[in-house]
Amino acid sequence: MKQTFLTSLALAVAGFALPAFAQDHATTDIGTLDKETAAKAFPSKPPYSPYAGRNFPTRPFFGDTHTHTGFSFDAGAFGCRLNPRDAYRFARGEQITASGGQSVKLSRPLDFLVVSDHSDQMGFFPDLLAGKPYVLAEPKGRQWFDMMQAGKGGEAAFDIITTFSQGKFPKAISSLPGTPAYRSAWQETIKAADDANTPGTFTAFIGYEWTSNDKGNNLHRNIIFRDDGRKAGLVEPYTTQPPLGSPNPRDLWKWMAMCEEKTGAQILAIAHNGNLSNGRMFPIIESFTAKKIDKEYADNRVRWEPLYEITQIKGDGETHPFLSPNDEFANFERWDKGNLDLTEMKKNEMLEAEYVRAAFRNGLVLEAELGVNPYKFGVVGSTDAHTGLAAIEEDNFFGKTSSSEPTAERASHPFVKAEKATIMGWEQTASGYAAVWATENTREAIFDAMKRRETYATTGPRMVVRFFGGFDFEAADANNRMPAKIGYAKGVPMGGDLSAAPSGKSPTFLVAALKDPMGANLDRIQVVKGWVGKDGKTQERIYDVAVSGGRKIETDGRCKVDVGNTVDVPNATWANTIGTGEMITVWKDPQFDPSLRAFYYVRVIEIPTPRWTAYDAKYFKITLPKEVPMTTTERAYTSPIWYTPAK
Repeated sequence: MKQTFLTSLALAVAGFALPAFAQDHATTDIGTLDKETAAKAFPSKPPYSPYAGRNFPTRPFFGDTHTHTGFSFDAGAFGCRLNPRDAYRFARGEQITASGGQSVKLSRPLDFLVVSDHSDQMGFFPDLLAGKPYVLAEPKGRQWFDMMQAGKGGEAAFDIITTFSQGKFPKAISSLPGTPAYRSAWQETIKAADDANTPGTFTAFIGYEWTSNDKGNNLHRNIIFRDDGRKAGLVEPYTTQPPLGSPNPRDLWKWMAMCEEKTGAQILAIAHNGNLSNGRMFPIIESFTAKKIDKEYADNRVRWEPLYEITQIKGDGETHPFLSPNDEFANFERWDKGNLDLTEMKKNEMLEAEYVRAAFRNGLVLEAELGVNPYKFGVVGSTDAHTGLAAIEEDNFFGKTSSSEPTAERASHPFVKAEKATIMGWEQTASGYAAVWATENTREAIFDAMKRRETYATTGPRMVVRFFGGFDFEAADANNRMPAKIGYAKGVPMGGDLSAAPSGKSPTFLVAALKDPMGANLDRIQVVKGWVGKDGKTQERIYDVAVSGGRKIETDGRCKVDVGNTVDVPNATWANTIGTGEMITVWKDPQFDPSLRAFYYVRVIEIPTPRWTAYDAKYFKITLPKEVPMTTTERAYTSPIWYTPAK
């Protein structure tokens, strides 16, 4: 692998900080030529400094677009007592006390955070916990309050979620837009974000979750504002409860258009957990109309939803072994038993409309029919933690809910127990984070990078991944000390588009990955390609484009030799004696047809490391059942680069 990538990355990060130094010295008499004098001194020449005028991102910012606090009715019922201000403090790197009483701190601060409490029933739980008279006057409210007082918060939480998912939440105690409880919670959410936001250091976005549970089928979206409270405060969040709200995504998009027109704000939506939608997240046939999606649906979805949350605590959403039987890494952290509340079990025919890779493939077909691809989105990871804690590192995993914070029992205790199925505590996935290639750590820059899809997802490690596509990359570009400069000059970054290949040329890609400095070595870099054949059917193929340890990539584009495994499960340790710290290569599509629509994305695989369950077993000195996985292969997924043929 090329040492130049590590060197150039260090230079890029160092260079990112240089403007601040220059500003500190701007008032001195050193180098104060005015523009007219400078133009005469250096006529028609590019700047001597190779960094002058650089306007592309030089580092990724890591964050979480999906954290819940006690302001969410289900999080509160599960025991979360932290508020939005606590969540921002924790994300900034402060040590705080979790709801269960344990001290907790991130290994490193995050760069940004979105507190995304549910818009439905926002502000309800504090009133339930306080035993407000209007809550106790309602039989269901009294029942939930009594359960909480009896120490049955988990049971109360699941009953609250099921009652809400099935559309049976009592109107008398509903916290709806316009009510005092709702207004107070939203205004505090806004103020907490504005107070925590520190441009250049830490970005706190205003946001919420629109929690559509159509008969228990997950269609959730997180809504993120680019702006501050002066605009976000002009509206209250859209809910899923008629008549003020709707569970239909089309109605959410209408609200988003109204919001931007009314306030002048900019907003976007990020959907998540298609694996719990039972075939409704990426439809060909809409569940609300029973008709095939049309151009209006496609136009609005691609406009308002530039990103999708591909990995989080409730499972990984890249692909599924049933959909990708030849992918040895497809069987990863699956939650595929049923819908969100386990009232309907999973069937294989549902999977096609639940996972990202299949959505990318089907999007190409829909684009040919409709003229627009509704599933042309980038990817991020996030936590969906209902603890107020974006804590998903394997050795620092504080669970999905406050009731699943670290204890000796959490792995072997049922996390969700329903009539038709049970999800055990060990099935929680310690994942993930969003990585954004933005020019600076501000709301505006990060939001704009999200809009252009220059993002990738990780399952937790903060590995650095670059992915550029074009038609002119050469092998020598991988040796350049400034690969990013070459990448932007010759091609488009992740999330971008290629079209109308020049005669005789195939797409070439500059791909690079650098390990998390606190994490494991890298096993391999893969390019995942999908396309529509001349018969109109979609296909997919995986190429290993860089592998560690001197292993060979065969003529079919695959490395057949496993990287190995150094995990010491009893001690929850591993050794970086296999794999590599960095990889960079230029890869050319060997089977390119310029007449066929296609997409390409990168998957970076780490060497095996201990899973959070191994850390639990060591810390609590427990033996877990044999079916509990004790190792994992962390990974990153980039947003795709799409190819569209000439018309």
